[in-house]
Amino acid sequence: MASKSRRVLWVYWGVLSVAMLAYFSIGLFYKEAARHPLLVSARMAFLPGQTSHGHYQIELACESCHSKPFAGPEAIQEACAKCHENELKEARDSHPASKFDDPRNAERLGKIDAQACVTCHAEHKPRTTLAMGVTQPQDVCYHCHAGPDEMPSDHKDFKFDSCTAAGCHNYHDNRALYEDFLLKHAQGGKLNEKPLLPQRDFAVAVREMSGYPAAKYPFRTLSAAEQDAPHGKRGSTALQADWLGTAHARAGVNCTGCHASKGKDGSTKWSDHPGSPAACEGCHAAEAKGFLAGKHGMRLAQGLTPMTPGDARLPMKEAAAHTELGCTSCHSAHRFDARTAAVESCMSCHDDKHTLAYKRSPHYALWQKETAGQAPPGSGVTCASCHMPRVRMSTDEGSRIVVQHNQNDTLRPNEKMIRTTCISCHGLGFSIDALADKTLIDNNFKGMPARHVKSIDMAVAKDAETRSKRSTP
Repeated sequence: MASKSRRVLWVYWGVLSVAMLAYFSIGLFYKEAARHPLLVSARMAFLPGQTSHGHYQIELACESCHSKPFAGPEAIQEACAKCHENELKEARDSHPASKFDDPRNAERLGKIDAQACVTCHAEHKPRTTLAMGVTQPQDVCYHCHAGPDEMPSDHKDFKFDSCTAAGCHNYHDNRALYEDFLLKHAQGGKLNEKPLLPQRDFAVAVREMSGYPAAKYPFRTLSAAEQDAPHGKRGSTALQADWLGTAHARAGVNCTGCHASKGKDGSTKWSDHPGSPAACEGCHAAEAKGFLAGKHGMRLAQGLTPMTPGDARLPMKEAAAHTELGCTSCHSAHRFDARTAAVESCMSCHDDKHTLAYKRSPHYALWQKETAGQAPPGSGVTCASCHMPRVRMSTDEGSRIVVQHNQNDTLRPNEKMIRTTCISCHGLGFSIDALADKTLIDNNFKGMPARHVKSIDMAVAKDAETRSKRSTP
């Protein structure tokens, strides 16, 4: 009897073992596992450690970084470049891999392999991960840049681990910190003479797009009677009113512009809920590209389910926890109100100190004046003004002012925000000081910077010394 019971237990154990092996194997090798709630736990079991704030959203899309099984470091480097290479080129990377092909830098490579991203940004190492996903000690710069030939005399009193302190140096993006740039903007004060942000020009640019179906959607204001949705699909009176009040209706974009698509057989098919950004990128390609590269859309770019505030590591409102992020989660499905998207949409999810302090800030006061018609366009400052700034961008249809939907482009280090936003209204020195003051950031810039960063002072002093030496016989 006991022997029979043991056999039954062995059978149960064998079946359970096979089932568990199958479950975890599917979780590991099935590419769609990260999209299925029942398989997420199986894939998570293979994570060797917590990922950084930059990659945690896509940590279950293992193949996005580990593109080839058992591949070496070259494959990982290719994966890094696939997502970050263009951004580094635009930033005029201060330490590109090509810099270390120069024989004069061979000695530096002996200290640190600066040609491999994972040398400084190793994933799954939470105990050694510092700000910006860096997994090197804070004094890493000192090992290559110490000594009289590398360290200017005016740096002698600085701490050996303070190279990347706010307003000083960044490893990759120094566009707002180069000496030439500091000198060019050295005379700026707290506020510029004409503090205005650039304005979008899509309404003009769209008329010049070669691929725009102007014959089907001519540039004229549509009426309710002209909507081309099939009978029974026209929605409520309120929904129709939302559409009629948009730039879409004023520019001739009818219902089928978003809701209709071509099937494989060439026929036109209606969709009640067209997906975003797929339904939007036909006209807004540059914006959609930025969205997929940013915090809101990067999961979609990797074939995962949409990001939700509940999955975020930042403080978020509980009521918004299950909102799936897409174009319409901020812009709504038919109202497309850019003003709402610029402030209220952000505040409906984000619940951190900086966000909660916005409506008590001077920036919000300016925004209220602009929306009330008491100040010119571009004088108000919204959440999007800084975190999704309007920048001139080269597109397939030429150069135009585009809303940069990739928050990473200006997020960390925050000096990346200076050129795109801050110096449109403020002097460079004031901007650097403000961004170096964490308390001021937390209260959304209500007040003056409590500290002064000497970057511009040092650049001016060095320039004066150089000029003096040149003029001395």
